Amino acid sequence: MPPPSPSPVVADRAPRLVEERGELSRAVTRALRSGAAPRHAAVAVRRADPWGEDLHLALYLLYELHYRGFEGVDDAREWDPDLLRLRRALESRFLNALRAELTDAPRTVSEAFAPLLVEPVDLTGSLSQYLATDGELWQLREYAALRSLYHLKEADPHAWVIPRLTGRAKAAMVAIEYDEFGAGRADRVHARLFAALMDDLDLDNAYGRYVDHAPAPLLATVNLMSLLGLHRALRGALVGHFASVEITSSPGSRRLAKAMRRCGAGAAAERFYAEHVEADAVHEQVVRHGVVDGLLTDEPALEPDIAFGCAATVLLEDRLTAHIREAWDRSASALRRPLQ
Repeated sequence: MPPPSPSPVVADRAPRLVEERGELSRAVTRALRSGAAPRHAAVAVRRADPWGEDLHLALYLLYELHYRGFEGVDDAREWDPDLLRLRRALESRFLNALRAELTDAPRTVSEAFAPLLVEPVDLTGSLSQYLATDGELWQLREYAALRSLYHLKEADPHAWVIPRLTGRAKAAMVAIEYDEFGAGRADRVHARLFAALMDDLDLDNAYGRYVDHAPAPLLATVNLMSLLGLHRALRGALVGHFASVEITSSPGSRRLAKAMRRCGAGAAAERFYAEHVEADAVHEQVVRHGVVDGLLTDEPALEPDIAFGCAATVLLEDRLTAHIREAWDRSASALRRPLQ
């Protein structure tokens, strides 16, 4: 492992609001700028594409009120009843679409996790494998810009589940989160390590900087975490999501560390993923035997929810991979607008 790089300068200011992508996101941005209630047609939510740009940007903006907020927006808007009402309607549209896609998905933890516990022989469809063997530096930069929407707040959405767990599940979850937040050292917080990766790739490490660049398939992956984290009723699904991330992280991180090294991205860029190879191999065991088994012991009725959270995560990651590869196979950008 290379020595720790200097702690990057991370912009702590709240991000700016971005350009809308349709009627719903326009209603949200105008409401946040004006301090008024969101204004949109009564049927706008019902006819919105549950996978589309407009709905997912609107939902992302509403969720961000619970994280850093936005420059010039009153913090009190986090609990504005009109915004919460709209958020709930958008969440229902998204969640119903997920459930409709996953009607045949596994209902047990063993069935949901089984495919994730075995490294596939054929990695043709793996984005990390593509980057490790064939990816170019410009593609690594795009990938990092997209993933920054999560990694610059890594572990935050999952922390919401802690007060909703008890006993073994809570203790194991806190142990993993402690590592994610740097084990007491600010320079080892995973979000800060990712900021250093962005510096190596000549990207702006400001929180939320690349929202305008991110297409709906990426926003959906981030929105899923916020959706599951903010609702106590979805605590089982959040644990399923968290487990699926930890189970698949170590082998994927090994390939991404190789990609960074092969393309000469820099020591900090390689270090972020190298850190996750070892840490997440341990976390996988803790989350399966501590968090998941502990939750099933305390609340066995949540097993279908845990399985759903895993299946929803896989579904959205597959949709994102398909979007990125379709663009890259045409030598085109996977972003809504190219990086500078």
